[in-house]
Amino acid sequence: MPLLHAHELLFGFAAALVCGVLLTALPSWSGAAELRGLPLAALALLWLAGRAALLGAEWIARPIVAIIDCALLPALAALLFATIATARRRLFWWTLPPLVALAGANVAFHFALAGGAEADARWALMLGVHALAFLFTLYGGLFIPAFTRRWLHARGERAAAILPPLEYATALAMVVFACADLLGAPPGWTASAALAAAAVHAWRFARWRGWRTASEPLLWCIHLGYAWLIAALVLRALAEVTAEVPRDAWVHAFTLGAYGMLKIGLMTRVALRHTGRPLKAAAAMQIAFLMVFAASLLRLAFSVHDLGEWALAGSALLWAAAFLVYLALHGPLLIRPSLPRQ
Repeated sequence: MPLLHAHELLFGFAAALVCGVLLTALPSWSGAAELRGLPLAALALLWLAGRAALLGAEWIARPIVAIIDCALLPALAALLFATIATARRRLFWWTLPPLVALAGANVAFHFALAGGAEADARWALMLGVHALAFLFTLYGGLFIPAFTRRWLHARGERAAAILPPLEYATALAMVVFACADLLGAPPGWTASAALAAAAVHAWRFARWRGWRTASEPLLWCIHLGYAWLIAALVLRALAEVTAEVPRDAWVHAFTLGAYGMLKIGLMTRVALRHTGRPLKAAAAMQIAFLMVFAASLLRLAFSVHDLGEWALAGSALLWAAAFLVYLALHGPLLIRPSLPRQ
């Protein structure tokens, strides 16, 4: 069922990565203690329980499935609240509204399914996509320039500092775009909001000088992911002015391209750093990065040019294979004792 496929990519795959990013990034950036032991195990079990409940939905009462599946994100928000409350920078408070919106979208999705309201379920999924896009904007805007500045400075190159007015403008542009898209604004308004957001992101992106990182796979991968976000916003604008671009094209450009590339790059970096390995992507992982990029192009081509089912199947296989490569290379590192961090 397409709705459940979309739900699991958003609240299964993407939500798991949201948990991973927030649980590792917030302590590192705020100075708070990392979540360990039973609370961390409980979050993992909640995620697994949600997936199991969805798989067994034919044999479990629908309200029970909804309760189990919706438990993860509120639990994450509650555990993160103490970390965010003690953070030195108020910027981290921005994490909570999109996280709450993501949790609310999951609840709304289950209510819509229970009532047989497919259109409402689709709206709930779009709310989740916009919440995820805001989190992407917030944390991508922290990680990507920080890692890039560090790399450029090590080579004696200039790197731009964060420009606070631009950060606020980027956040505001994403909120305006989300409101226009979710509330069904006239086509001209939605297209303008999407283009304005794309322009602000492009300005932000250009300041990071990502083209200077072409020799470092762990950086060019996440820069390409951010470029996919800009492309996704442009596609959303084009969908309002031409029938040649389907409305869902921007969703696949964002989820597969932007989110997929940023996350596989960050997952590789985090796995290497937290297990004490050098920050150097293996040749197989570099191929995996390109597989995610190719999968995103194929999925977009399937939507826009109607290439046929072979393109859809090829995209799915490439995307899944890339993450299997990650698991094969880094899974053993993550279950063995870590080396001292370098």
